[in-house]
Amino acid sequence: MTLEEIQSLCHTFRAVTEDIKWEDHLCFNVGGKMFLITSPDAFPISAAFKVTEEDFDELSARDGFMQAPHFAKRKWLKVDDINHLSKSEWKKYLQISYNLVVAKLTKKLRLELDLL
Repeated sequence: MTLEEIQSLCHTFRAVTEDIKWEDHLCFNVGGKMFLITSPDAFPISAAFKVTEEDFDELSARDGFMQAPHFAKRKWLKVDDINHLSKSEWKKYLQISYNLVVAKLTKKLRLELDLL
C-alpha cells in the first residue's frame, strides 16, 4: 500500500478532513477528531490508528506493531511500516478506527456531519 492509496481509502468515509499536526504528521479526522495519523516524511512510512480491544491484543503481538506513544490507553496502535498491512486489512482497520471515533462524537455533531 502507498500513502496515496490509504489517503484515498480515508476519503471514502463521510466528512473526512486531513491536516498536518506536529509539523510533519498527516492526520485524517472526522468531526475534528483523528482516526489515522501518518508520518509521510519517515522511511518507511509509519501510521497509528484506533482499534478495538480485541484487535489491539491481536495486532500488538505482530512484528512491527506497538502501542502508539501518548495514545496507548485509548487503544491506538502504531505500525512502523504501512506495508505490514494488506489493502484488505487497511480497509478493515481504517473502517474500525473511523467508526470508533464517530461513535464518540456528540449526537449533535453527528447530525451536523450527516453521520446518523
